[in-house]
Amino acid sequence: MMPVRVLILGTGGMANSHAEAYAAIPGVTVVAGVDTDPDRLAEFQARHDVERGFASVAEVLEWGAFDAVSNVTPDPVHFPTTLPLLQAGKHVLCEKPLAVNAADADAMTVAARAAGVVNMVNLSYRNVPALGQAAAMVAAGDLGEIRHFEAAYLQSWLTQPAWGEWSEEAKWLWRLSTQHGSLGVLGDVGVHILDFATFAAGLDVTDVSCRLTTFHKAPGDRIGDYVLDANDSFVMHLSLDNGATGVVHASRMASGHINDLSLRLFGTKGGLDVRFENGQSKLRACLEPDLQSGIWHDVPTPAVLTNYERFIAAIRSGDEVRPDFARGATLQRVLDLAVESDAKGCVSLQVRND
Repeated sequence: MMPVRVLILGTGGMANSHAEAYAAIPGVTVVAGVDTDPDRLAEFQARHDVERGFASVAEVLEWGAFDAVSNVTPDPVHFPTTLPLLQAGKHVLCEKPLAVNAADADAMTVAARAAGVVNMVNLSYRNVPALGQAAAMVAAGDLGEIRHFEAAYLQSWLTQPAWGEWSEEAKWLWRLSTQHGSLGVLGDVGVHILDFATFAAGLDVTDVSCRLTTFHKAPGDRIGDYVLDANDSFVMHLSLDNGATGVVHASRMASGHINDLSLRLFGTKGGLDVRFENGQSKLRACLEPDLQSGIWHDVPTPAVLTNYERFIAAIRSGDEVRPDFARGATLQRVLDLAVESDAKGCVSLQVRND
């Protein structure tokens, strides 16, 4: 088994999940961390028994004793930190969204192809068994032609402190402020639910219209250095490249839903109901001969490999793996147009897919 040496770039909260996932894969070692905050880096190293730490990408590239990188930096930092890693021939798993705009995402895709390295976007709900099984059933033709869909990503951390008091913690406040690099709920989880729906459908988006909403949450819509102007909810109408239409929406004010995703997908031969709620994966279907009676049945959902496992497997095999940077760029084009649509009064805009 080929050993793989992994670098963790950015050692904040999500970096712990990456480190723990790699530690569970035989033959994989997290050999170093990189962070501009020395205290955060030291804490990460101690927690995961990581020997080396560096303050910059330039420093760690000069060292060079690693094969692959998990880029867990803030969204605006993905582009400038990933490019030199690709140029150095390192395999990269980048957190979502791939970039903050489609131009940067496209440039990252081109650079990854030129480097010939394994590249992935950590769209973590690809790890949900129900989603994988739904995509397989659609690809097998079980639903016939897809005609309609509805998808939702619902969180409630602005109405119930399941993860802590948002108004007192920087790790939540920055997500509510465009000046701190946030694209709101659209950028934070919109990319997930877009991927959730279109991956299962096996289709790309051709046009989009969107409404973004920001709710009043504090006096003067500000808490300390954080201007609370990022969107809290969005509702999006999409058309897919076979003519199917549907809606995708997300909110941080969905009381009673801590972190839940759902998708209802309908075709000419049946329907699927995909759920990831309370950390549990579930799939139900209504197919022939039950269409006339409208009876839905539970569908078994075999376990799937995680993104981390598939990333390492691709490095070892030399095979391509999904979701790759090209997928991240495709999703980013939809997000960019969603923002533009809202600014223009929710007009429908065409998506470039090439």
